[in-house]
Amino acid sequence: MGKEQGHLPRLSGGAYQGLASVHWVHTVEDRKTGWLGEDFHGRFREILLHCMAKFRLCCAVYCLMPDHVHMVWIGWHSGSDQRRASAFFRRHANAALLRGNPGARFQRQAYDHVLREEERRPDVFESTVGYIAANPLRAGIVAEDQVAEFPYAGCMVPGYPDLSIWDAGYWQKFWRIYEALVRQGEEEGM
Repeated sequence: MGKEQGHLPRLSGGAYQGLASVHWVHTVEDRKTGWLGEDFHGRFREILLHCMAKFRLCCAVYCLMPDHVHMVWIGWHSGSDQRRASAFFRRHANAALLRGNPGARFQRQAYDHVLREEERRPDVFESTVGYIAANPLRAGIVAEDQVAEFPYAGCMVPGYPDLSIWDAGYWQKFWRIYEALVRQGEEEGM
């Protein structure tokens, strides 16, 4: 793990490839607020969908907060590359931020946490996703009984527009879809 001048330390590129799971946090420069709304959320989801499809990823959860964005991405193909996906996402999301909010843009570099093997166990992974989805509650934006109504949190799995982190059977569906995608990726690699 080396540190470039002015950059957060990163693991080697291989840590972000293949079936890696990464918690990404993109913070808006100077913690600028005022950009979060329905228009940006719609554009965000469009960009995220393209990013997930292009780089063969699933987003188990995203949560847009007033000054930053949390996402947990999981690769399903040996060619998945989350560092490249993050650069693609940031380029397009910054353009969307600037369009409606002059001066709003993400900081130069996202924070990331590559989940270790024990953090990828379904029970631990699901707990991490739940913690991220509950950020609006901990920030005092919503009451405990309104967390599922927070309009700026969800998931993104290409081909499954109705999949919701708030559905009772979300995890069963998510893991079934993910395993099918991994099998597809293995077949493509043959």
